[in-house]
Amino acid sequence: MLLHRLALPIAAVLALTACDPFGGDAASGDAPGVVSIQIGEPRHMIPTNTNDPSGIQVLAALFAPLVDYDEKHQPYEVAAESIKSTDHRVWTITLKDGYTFHNGEKVTADSYLNAWNYGAYAPNKQAKSYYFAKIAGYAATQPAGAGTAPAAKTLSGLKKIDDKTFQVTLSAPFTEFKTMLGDTAFYPLPEAAWQAPGVLNPGFESAVIGQGPFKLTKKWEVERYDAYPGEKPSISGAVFRVYDSLTSAYADVLSDDLDVIRTIPAEKVAGARDDLGGRYGTSLDSTIQFLAFPAFQPEYFKGNVRRAISMAIDRDAIVRTVFEDSQQPARAFVSPIVAGYRENSCGASCEFDPAEAKRMYAEAGGPATLQISYNDDGGHQAWVEATCAQLRTNLGVQCTAVPEAGFGDLLTKVEQRKPVGMFRMGWPMDYPSMESYLAPLYSTTGSSNYAGYSNPRFDTLVSEAMQASNEANTIKKYQEAEDILARDMPVIPLRFGQNNFGYSSKVSDVALDLFGRVNLLKLTTSSS
Repeated sequence: MLLHRLALPIAAVLALTACDPFGGDAASGDAPGVVSIQIGEPRHMIPTNTNDPSGIQVLAALFAPLVDYDEKHQPYEVAAESIKSTDHRVWTITLKDGYTFHNGEKVTADSYLNAWNYGAYAPNKQAKSYYFAKIAGYAATQPAGAGTAPAAKTLSGLKKIDDKTFQVTLSAPFTEFKTMLGDTAFYPLPEAAWQAPGVLNPGFESAVIGQGPFKLTKKWEVERYDAYPGEKPSISGAVFRVYDSLTSAYADVLSDDLDVIRTIPAEKVAGARDDLGGRYGTSLDSTIQFLAFPAFQPEYFKGNVRRAISMAIDRDAIVRTVFEDSQQPARAFVSPIVAGYRENSCGASCEFDPAEAKRMYAEAGGPATLQISYNDDGGHQAWVEATCAQLRTNLGVQCTAVPEAGFGDLLTKVEQRKPVGMFRMGWPMDYPSMESYLAPLYSTTGSSNYAGYSNPRFDTLVSEAMQASNEANTIKKYQEAEDILARDMPVIPLRFGQNNFGYSSKVSDVALDLFGRVNLLKLTTSSS
């Protein structure tokens, strides 16, 4: 059953660039050993509130995760010495020695416990609060009803053993808990972050202090933190440059005025190999691109309207003509990267059949005018306009591509329930699991369920999958949940991503991971 409601409120965009607590402008990136990297405007910089790729890129420089992932997408310890459990419900996390925050504070168990409790507590309105839902006591940190205060401010499932060790008790067994811990939500925070216990210092977000390989020195500028005990970077620092236009960023890379562009705009991909020569790269990306239907616009929720729109889109043609085969058509709701992926789990709803689509659309009384909203700072114009052209031709309707300056602007309109029509979304996994695609986007209380989809049976299956005793049963339940998405079609899967990046003649060893992040530990310059 589809319930037409918006699942979660969306925080207003924080204008982080309004002031510079360090003074002065960001460096150009021309200093010896300093690289410049293209990003969009981050929406937030508190780890438990950051779920946009640009914010995650910056935080990845400032923090070291408890775990990272190897070439087989399996977790291995980084800031953690060990993460152990005998029953998949009670987990003991032991921290490595030697980690300090950039202000000199020692990283302790409290650094994690305080940050996680803050992230979980509902009144703090953290976008990644959902990621603590598996920990015992989470329900007590959420309001019991409208207008009521939570019963608890901290998670009962968190327990300090000593300065290096803490215990996490889950509300139910979850075999993939260790895998989760690579996400930004599980980063620690220093004592300097707190104005009072559980109250964030209001200036901290503009001057974040982490315990990773780089420290923040100016607005969007970081330098190597020499006391970092982990793998040492070769570069001495990085400048993250905010671009509203990927086309402008691409021009800067061509002229050696920008060192790394993380996303080459779609319309430039075809010529990038010739333009950049050996300075063009590709790598696996975990992102799925899709169009979401806002649950508050009932014209999209009549009969087979959503299925018909999906069947009227020729994914293969758009990948071929717009993206020059640099992406992969998507006919599933999870990435091929994760265990449990099925090549065509969407079934007939994702097969191109314009005649049947037009018949179904007319029979359902679909709207005469369609709209696709997208963020204009992400290089999406070409493929959105191509999609609209197909819908005009194949359904006999009007279709308008409507740009918004940034993704935050688009989400604000969704929050305000303004008519946005279908809206573009892209989702990289938070960690290598089907759960990372299914639960945040489509569970009724999912942290990024911006469209407002709700299906109780789907929620139940995802919950059962997370509690399954072994991987086979876990995957089986996730796949059953995915089958419900194929029936309900709350979104239209379009493409699986690929990192298409470029870089200047000043840098080498450029690599992007499955999350679209530049690996700053491997990056080198001629003056590193």
